[in-house]
Amino acid sequence: MINIKILCVGKVKEKSLQDLIKEYEKRLSKYSKLEIIELEDEKVPQVLSEADIQIIKAKEATKIEEKINKIGKCSVIFLDLNGKQYTSEEFSNKISTMCTYGTSTLVFVIGGSLGFGDKLLRLSNDRISFSKMTFPHQLFRVFLLEQIFRAFKIQNNETYHH
Repeated sequence: MINIKILCVGKVKEKSLQDLIKEYEKRLSKYSKLEIIELEDEKVPQVLSEADIQIIKAKEATKIEEKINKIGKCSVIFLDLNGKQYTSEEFSNKISTMCTYGTSTLVFVIGGSLGFGDKLLRLSNDRISFSKMTFPHQLFRVFLLEQIFRAFKIQNNETYHH
């Protein structure tokens, strides 16, 4: 069975989003072993200097890198505005290919509100963008889970009700 880990900076606070996440966790249990790992986000001041941004990104990068190192052998996919965009079918094929020719553990990384530093992005096997638009990180977690679920439905030639 495929192991999927979603490494997130920050916590989901809204109950409605927590309920949606639990629903997709339940749906995905048929296809994969899923673990959501939440890392504490850094507090972002109202007024940010470029130095502040770099310090916050570096602190969050250290937490992410340490967690990835603890996971061990895995394929790492960063969710990044500058990443490649895929259709749902292409995303499904991407997951299948990575698991067939890479490792059975996929780690999706959702960064903090300031994004990732370049040094951290070098750890990735791929960078994916769902859109050029910016989404709240808490809501994006639901988008990612839905697309992973859809990918498994596509791989298994199962119908998916829209």
